[in-house]
Amino acid sequence: MLRGINRQTIFRDGQDCVKLIEILQQSKEKSEFELYGYCLMGNHVHLLLREGKESISLVMQRMCSSFVYWYNWKYDRFGHLFQERYKSEVVEDEAYLITVLRYIHQNPIKAGITNSVIEYKWSSYHEYIRKQNIIDCEFILELFATEKQTAKKEFEKYMKEVNEDICLDYEEKHRIADEEIIKLIEEEYGVKKGSFHLLEREKKDRTLKNLKAIKGVTIRQIARVTGVSKYMVEKA
Repeated sequence: MLRGINRQTIFRDGQDCVKLIEILQQSKEKSEFELYGYCLMGNHVHLLLREGKESISLVMQRMCSSFVYWYNWKYDRFGHLFQERYKSEVVEDEAYLITVLRYIHQNPIKAGITNSVIEYKWSSYHEYIRKQNIIDCEFILELFATEKQTAKKEFEKYMKEVNEDICLDYEEKHRIADEEIIKLIEEEYGVKKGSFHLLEREKKDRTLKNLKAIKGVTIRQIARVTGVSKYMVEKA
């Protein structure tokens, strides 16, 4: 799993999703890993892969660096995009493998974005059912049946099953420290501590609005770290 720093949105539009998938394809060709699943959410990414000739650490480092370089260029920003190091776990048996894949494909449902795995565009589910692109489908489908069409039907049925699967996830923090917000403002918007009041009104309002959207950040806290009034924060 990769997550946006301080839960910031990673994918602002479809082009961002397409770009990460392109970089994932390039990384796959270079590192020769097998990719069994992915799901691109608003502020995080799920990947299910089997290590090839290069370590997972190197794969993730290269992929993240490429995407952040492009992302910063596109949005005229600088600084970090992803939260700390990626988070991972080892899948040691076939039963858990398909459980993890179902968890990944159902992530948009559990997040309340959609009611069906087939309705969500940015996951590997469609490659198993329709057209294969970058996913190594054969190994997973053979776990369901030897005949291809039967395997697809069984796979589709399993992916849609209601369940209480609990797989790898990030622990939520209910509060974010002032220091983290100050660092975010400096890295995301290029505004050093104590200089927020020097921003133009439009950029100031936009920044305050974005800060309010971060889960765990309070209006009083934003006012405290930026030096603007609580009223201005509420109004932005």
